[in-house]
Amino acid sequence: MTESHTNVQDLRSQLNDVDYIVDEGLGMALFLARSLGQPLLLEGEPGVGKTTAAKALAQATGGELIRLQCYEGITAAEAIYEWNYPRQLLSIRLAEANEQAMSESDLFSESFLLDRPLLKALRSTDGPSPVLLIDEIDRADDEFEALLFEFLAEASVTIPEIGTITAQRAPTVILTSNRSRELHDALKRRCFYHWIDFPDVESAAEIVRRRVPEGAVPLVRAATAFVTSARTLDLDKPPGLAETIDWVSALAMLGVAEIDRGMVEATMGSFIKTPDDRVAMNAAMDSEVLVP
Repeated sequence: MTESHTNVQDLRSQLNDVDYIVDEGLGMALFLARSLGQPLLLEGEPGVGKTTAAKALAQATGGELIRLQCYEGITAAEAIYEWNYPRQLLSIRLAEANEQAMSESDLFSESFLLDRPLLKALRSTDGPSPVLLIDEIDRADDEFEALLFEFLAEASVTIPEIGTITAQRAPTVILTSNRSRELHDALKRRCFYHWIDFPDVESAAEIVRRRVPEGAVPLVRAATAFVTSARTLDLDKPPGLAETIDWVSALAMLGVAEIDRGMVEATMGSFIKTPDDRVAMNAAMDSEVLVP
């Protein structure tokens, strides 16, 4: 695949070719992020395909996928750059053995610099523009968000010992958030924003069918409709597309042709993740609010 898309429909077609189906809104958001070099913040419930959007965009355009998984306490050394301290120490010892002097500028030069995901994305020059996925930014701290401001606004990072490194071409940056906490306004201002909703039953069934080709069409439709209905319950963790795909994969592996109450109870662990939600599901089936 190459970066041959010239409009939104072209990009949507390329994404469709790699089995990622997007509506007009998400297609436009990805197109603008790719074309304008503006970071894209994707929010939505867990399991709607936010992370997969970045993976599919990289696959469709031929760009390298560079992923940064966020978590509480993540630092610049893990996300942007760090110094190769063992190599610096070895160079100092070699210099001392040869009675040579090493200045600070010798030690803190590009030859000792280790690229982490953000810097790697900035310095990529070969092939199509890379896709940088900053996944689950809401899991990181407020301080880490502040570290991203320069990168998101100017496609550059400043390294005190070297200076500012700016991308020759802006990477496509996609940030994802499950809204476990509110993101800072300063970060949002630097990004194009798109909320991904759960797809309707028909679209969801098509997505699942492509991801689980071994699943019979009637099974895929029935399971997708059942999970969609389950989301209307007051669940702690409503199942998303990812869980639907896992469930259909399990059913197909078991050779199930159609679902019934017993099979739902036996395989519910594929899409229900808490004891309270299991109780709620069984109660809904007992009262026939939810029917397999």
